[in-house]
Amino acid sequence: MANVSLYNMEGKEVGTIELSDAVFGVEVNEHLVHLAVVQQLANNRQGTQKAKTRSEVSGGGRKPWRQKGTGHARQGSTRAPQWRHGGVVFAPVPRDYSFKLNRKEKRAALKSALTDRTASGKLIVLDELKFEAPKTKEFVKVLDNLKVAGKALVVIDADQNVVRSANNVQGVKTAYTNTINVYDVMNAQTVILTKDAVQKIEEVYA
Repeated sequence: MANVSLYNMEGKEVGTIELSDAVFGVEVNEHLVHLAVVQQLANNRQGTQKAKTRSEVSGGGRKPWRQKGTGHARQGSTRAPQWRHGGVVFAPVPRDYSFKLNRKEKRAALKSALTDRTASGKLIVLDELKFEAPKTKEFVKVLDNLKVAGKALVVIDADQNVVRSANNVQGVKTAYTNTINVYDVMNAQTVILTKDAVQKIEEVYA
């Protein structure tokens, strides 16, 4: 099992904690991590782009001029693509970009992501993270104590005050243990877990 330092909210080391190899010490599967990230980004796409084809543009019901004898090229409708206000050729239509990953693949990808962050020293474990009331200033102070800069993911078991305190901090995202995902873990430069969150994740994924 991997031993990592345990910090308090003042940024002081108060001990160590053993992380389960079944979650934080697996063999990293880069392919599954890539698939999980692509899946999340694809599932977030709205896919609502739309343009009208010649059959959907209003007007154009009458042939603009007779077939022969005018000197013009033959035309059947003023809503053909070559006309101003005409329809679009092969117009985009709403579509669903999402695809499915198996449950075991998702779990393996998340464990690979957590292992990567642990091995690269980008994972910090706190003994607790609690605020009596939502205070952005107090949350920023905790980050400064831990010397966290750049994008950070804060994973907690359950505390609305922490979530509200972090809402206005740029580059910081919060997640509960049941909403943690591969993209957020890999996108963060630092992953901060509370001791309770570590125990909950190990119970679910070990």
